[in-house]
Amino acid sequence: MASTAPQEDSDDGMDDFMDKFKTTKYKNGFSESNWEEEFDKVPMFMKTAPEEIDPKTHPDLACLQSIIHDDDRPPEEQAKSLKDEGNEYFKENNYKKAILSYTAGLKKNCSDQDINTILLTNRAAAHFHLGNMRSALNDALAAKKIKPDHIKALIRGAQCCMELRNFAQALQWCDAGLKAHPTDKKLLELRAAADKQMRAAERDARKAKAKEKKKRSEKEALLTAIKERGIKLLQSEKPHKHDSEDEDGGSASAMAELTLDGLGSQEATGAQVFLDEQGSLHWPVLFLYPEHQQSDFISAFCDSSCAMDHLAVMFGEELPPWDTDRKYLPQNLQLFFEDQERETLFQVDPETPLLKVLQHKRCFVRAGTPSFIVTVKDSSFWKQFSTGKKIQRF
Repeated sequence: MASTAPQEDSDDGMDDFMDKFKTTKYKNGFSESNWEEEFDKVPMFMKTAPEEIDPKTHPDLACLQSIIHDDDRPPEEQAKSLKDEGNEYFKENNYKKAILSYTAGLKKNCSDQDINTILLTNRAAAHFHLGNMRSALNDALAAKKIKPDHIKALIRGAQCCMELRNFAQALQWCDAGLKAHPTDKKLLELRAAADKQMRAAERDARKAKAKEKKKRSEKEALLTAIKERGIKLLQSEKPHKHDSEDEDGGSASAMAELTLDGLGSQEATGAQVFLDEQGSLHWPVLFLYPEHQQSDFISAFCDSSCAMDHLAVMFGEELPPWDTDRKYLPQNLQLFFEDQERETLFQVDPETPLLKVLQHKRCFVRAGTPSFIVTVKDSSFWKQFSTGKKIQRF
């Protein structure tokens, strides 16, 4: 909405400032007696420039001269100035700006190799403090090429290799440095630390290799035990197709696909089948109670044990809270495994050892976890649940 007030003077107050000259004399302006002298001090109005420019007397002129004639200076002077600038930034812990200054100095391509070496080692130090170990190592290498015995380059290279956990290379840097500087305390300390760390790393690598070998051997023994027992494993959720003429054909195909992986339970516990010292297999087993949509997970079910051993514990003196009708007593329960391919339930005697169940020609272990359906005999739920399903006795 437009203002109805009269238009004011300019926002920066310049009109008011200029109006003051009509009534008030400007106090700090040039006088009639010295205006020429004062004008001659301003670079734009100088008639002649002084032969020697003193930065204290003519700071503006010295600044302009530096800007105009900087490229006229020898590359060595420019590189040294940029080195000094970088050092000031470094002292202030402003490593990023220090790197920019050292880089600008190197770009001058001066012929003084001492300056170039210092620029490289200083930039390596800045990179090191920023955690850029690869860049720091590259600068140390470049400095070492110029001066193979440069102590700072050798120390920095060794330090970078230590941080990168490349202890063998750190030793090489230290040994190269100690040839030129055999008594240097820093190099001696670095070499001792690198040697100690390398020995520890080699020891850890040997332990890890032995552990992996043992783990692989145990898995191979486990697979052998499973195969010798004739247990059929499936890695996918989809049932394998088998020829009708050979009901046991699935075992060979399933085992052919089996690897050292895929034996883990899908449960959150991540339990796996394992072989104990007595040669028994212990399986993660899942009991499903479809009537109440509940389940029980047994992480280590010995293959010589039977389902009743566990059901008697789970449904013994204290029944689960979801069994409000108190029906799930061990003697009332019936057990099934499912043949998904044939859509058939096989009833299992709870007193049958797990190994014998798993060896059945139509029992397939999926995702490394045998699973069983548990219901109450002759219950209304069972009658409804079993309607239309094919059921065979074990």
